[in-house]
Amino acid sequence: MSDESPESRAAASDAENAEAEHESVDTDAAAANGEVDPDSGAAGAAADEEIPDVASRVADYDDDLADEVAALESRVAEAESDLEAKAERVEELESALKRSKADFKNYKKRAKKREDEIRERATEDFVGRVVSVRDNLVRALDQDEDADIRPGIESTLEEFDRILEDENVTTIDPEPGEAVDPMRHEVMMRVDDEQPEGTVVDVYQPGYEMAGSVLREAQVTVSTGESDF
Repeated sequence: MSDESPESRAAASDAENAEAEHESVDTDAAAANGEVDPDSGAAGAAADEEIPDVASRVADYDDDLADEVAALESRVAEAESDLEAKAERVEELESALKRSKADFKNYKKRAKKREDEIRERATEDFVGRVVSVRDNLVRALDQDEDADIRPGIESTLEEFDRILEDENVTTIDPEPGEAVDPMRHEVMMRVDDEQPEGTVVDVYQPGYEMAGSVLREAQVTVSTGESDF
């Protein structure tokens, strides 16, 4: 038979109930602060439900702060979206740049090939015309020693001049008294002559220019402006 009185048993029961209520309150508070292990008891069951966003959780305590958090979350989402779009754009531009580089490289190769082909055809055409001049000179030399070959040489020279003219080649053959052009004339010596000082007296060797570009300067003598007479 128990020695406890009915009064003592009632008091013990009240203490147990109070302790159980206190533990329940502590558990709810810990759950609110996120301190309860998600895998234990009712907290584990609650973890299976969708966790609200930060703004919603903060709203339980401070509405103004929740609005600020929501605004920050929105800005972060926009920034992430913009960053993703920019990354895609950068990738597109890099791809386009690579294609452009490849296209330009291929274009340079094609242009170089066309240039070489044009130069080769131009050279072949020029040589084809020049060899006919050589043929005429050979025929002139094949004539008898007492034959007058001058007409043949003159005719051959005319043919050769026509070829040079077709190639836009002209002679640089200044007249006496013409001013010296250092870009087109090479002064071989200065001589006393009645021609004005610094002008051409004689041409040792004519020069040539093609499309305004000097191929060879004309070799000339230049007057000192002093005459022996």
